[in-house]
Amino acid sequence: MIDKLAGALNFYQQALQLRHERQGVLAGNIANADTPHFKARDFNFSDELARAVAGDAQERALHLTTTSERHFPARIASSSDRDLLYRVPDQPSLDGNTVNMDVERVQFADNSVRYQAALTMINSRIQGLKGAMQSE
Repeated sequence: MIDKLAGALNFYQQALQLRHERQGVLAGNIANADTPHFKARDFNFSDELARAVAGDAQERALHLTTTSERHFPARIASSSDRDLLYRVPDQPSLDGNTVNMDVERVQFADNSVRYQAALTMINSRIQGLKGAMQSE
């Protein structure tokens, strides 16, 4: 029963985690808008989500070494596992910085709205599952 619930919510969990990581990347771009030679980065959300849902994220996670057979095997997912790409600048600045604040603000706002939408959808899904489990 629990594994079916986890399976039903896995997609939303992966989507929220990726939106959170992308928000950090975009915030880093905005924070470094005046840093000379800084190159704006981002990752392809749909490719990373497909990879995460397919289970490839488990293969790319850091594996911890155990020193006893009684230790639990563990994996740590890292945001550095993402394929961060450099943005192609529309108009590079003289100091080599490729951050376009207009693009970054739009991407940041778009990601925020999509994060909120994912939260709304997962909340609706949880409420639906709770309603299905409650007796009348």
